[in-house]
Amino acid sequence: MLEVIILSVVQGVTEFLPISSSAHLILISKYFNFNNANVTLDVCLHLGSLLAIIYYFKQEFLNFIKNKELFLKIILSSVPIIIIGFFLIKFNLIDYFRNYKVIGWSTVIFGFFLYITDKFKIKKTLKKNFNYRTVIYIGLFQVLALIPGVSRSGITISGARFLKFNRLDAAKISFLLSIPTLSAASLFGMQQLIKNSSYDVSLLNLLGIFLSFLFSYFTIKFLIKFLIKFNLTSFVVYRVILGSIILIYAY
Repeated sequence: MLEVIILSVVQGVTEFLPISSSAHLILISKYFNFNNANVTLDVCLHLGSLLAIIYYFKQEFLNFIKNKELFLKIILSSVPIIIIGFFLIKFNLIDYFRNYKVIGWSTVIFGFFLYITDKFKIKKTLKKNFNYRTVIYIGLFQVLALIPGVSRSGITISGARFLKFNRLDAAKISFLLSIPTLSAASLFGMQQLIKNSSYDVSLLNLLGIFLSFLFSYFTIKFLIKFLIKFNLTSFVVYRVILGSIILIYAY
């Protein structure tokens, strides 16, 4: 049970912060040699985060007809990462990135990229400037999130800041773009379970969904309030310190 609780909390806290949830889950699972880090739990953790973001943006979903163009843009932006992610998994290439050196370097390098883009001047807003050209650019940035340590949240926020969106709207764009990606991850995991004839739905897995949902939701609320007052430098410092420790260990 302790393993499920720890992994659920880590998923919930790190999924929407620009610090890479995949890197943290890989590092913690390897360090503690967790046995419950399987496909079923992975589906539950992603499902919890997905439910949290849908619940947070429930008004947008309830007004789907009014916001249908927004959702079309969100889906379009996630096409590149879903297609490339599918081929990486299909040809067993994804595991080549799941090592300490890659995680360490990507954590540091894209931490600095987050710092640089956060200094860009604010000229655009989600309401006025989230057009199809912007969607394509951020969608291409998001592909880099397939590398553990890059952070899907971090690279999409960086991409939006690079395109001169304000911090708050950059975070909202990142949140919205997580919906198709988390959905695809959950569906792929379910497909793997069906393929392997594994339907291991236990109370521990339900606990994983609940805790992932809970911590994801409060992390979203925290980040929204945080970015109203502060910049992203604290996340950059955390990434550089963490990445440096990983690289020292790796080499």
